[in-house]
Amino acid sequence: MTNSLEDYLEMIYMLTQANGHARVRDVASSLHVKMPSVIKAVLELKRYGYVAQEPYGKLELTGAGIKAASQILGRHTLLKEFLLLLGVTEETAEKDACSMEHFLGAETLARVTEFVRRKRLT
Repeated sequence: MTNSLEDYLEMIYMLTQANGHARVRDVASSLHVKMPSVIKAVLELKRYGYVAQEPYGKLELTGAGIKAASQILGRHTLLKEFLLLLGVTEETAEKDACSMEHFLGAETLARVTEFVRRKRLT
């Protein structure tokens, strides 16, 4: 899955958690993109089996979509916390975590997780 699709999936998940549902226009507004871009991404996410949608209806995450989205959001949250612990500003930590979540490998994420857990205990 592409980085962009991960961002769409993560936003659908976050909107669903916050509002009980997600619509194409809400995703477009939240990500500052045009609705046709969201529609194209939703079609791809449907092919992956992550999203279901009745014509012109609300976006619904499948079980696989919820699992994938929560993992993506978990990486984002972990990396943002890591950056904040390093003293990075909130705004920069948010932006950089969004970029980093797509590129770091499993070993690096495991070490970041250990670091953050140790810092929480101190």
